[in-house]
Amino acid sequence: MGVIVLAAKITHVPSLLISEREGPLKGRRDGPIHSLKELGRRARARGADTFIVFDVHWLSNFGFHLNANLRHRGVYTSHEAPHMIQNMAYDYPGDPALGDAIAEEAKGLGIDVISHHVETLPLEYGTIVPMHYMNGDSTQKVISIAANLFASTDENRRLGEAVARAVAKSNSRVAVLASGSLSHMLVNSTEVGDGQWDQMSSEFNRQVDLRVLELWQQKRYGEFVKMLPDYSRLCKGEGLMADTAMLFGLLGWDKYAGKAEELCEYFASSGSGQITVEFHVDAA
Repeated sequence: MGVIVLAAKITHVPSLLISEREGPLKGRRDGPIHSLKELGRRARARGADTFIVFDVHWLSNFGFHLNANLRHRGVYTSHEAPHMIQNMAYDYPGDPALGDAIAEEAKGLGIDVISHHVETLPLEYGTIVPMHYMNGDSTQKVISIAANLFASTDENRRLGEAVARAVAKSNSRVAVLASGSLSHMLVNSTEVGDGQWDQMSSEFNRQVDLRVLELWQQKRYGEFVKMLPDYSRLCKGEGLMADTAMLFGLLGWDKYAGKAEELCEYFASSGSGQITVEFHVDAA
């Protein structure tokens, strides 16, 4: 019987990588970087053999998609921000069997997911950046799941539930990552530059993000999932916060009662709100 050994909401912003270079951002993302490395350490210590990443930087217009390649190998340059992420090599084993099993479980819940075995289908940086810090030796397998831009919160909830069901029927020990921001209204073109890295585009968004973190600390998850559709819409959710809906679907939605542990301080990056939080699960 398989088990989910770790579940977390994580940041994947390019400023993590930029902060390791010489320049005005040097060292200013040490806390978030440490949080990702710590999650990687915890996953290994708990025997995780696979990372499943809900990646809102892999956006789909038509249906639900999952990268179940046997091997993920390539050199990545971001089409969105080639000056921030370029020539980044990655090489990770995949998990085709578990990917296919997730797709089958999803169909049983009314979600038609295509599990792809296409060598030319690359990973996106919502997966590549966290894996760079969490799976640097390429030991753990990787499955990446896209965000459908036209899916409802409930569809994403059911996809997360399908992942939990498929893992339970497998022999895998899995770490699940919701890779994306909290609020996501980015800076406009006149604000791009050295000052963008710690800038929040909207005080309203910042206040709602902080309220969400309070609800998580108080384990008021039932209230949070009720507000999630409006939160995503009003605060410009990245990928419509599909990753967060999938994560809570996996955890049990409003029935989840575990601890939310913040592993870095909330921070702004290019207008968006960012955090790393582990949602503790029973991995006995």
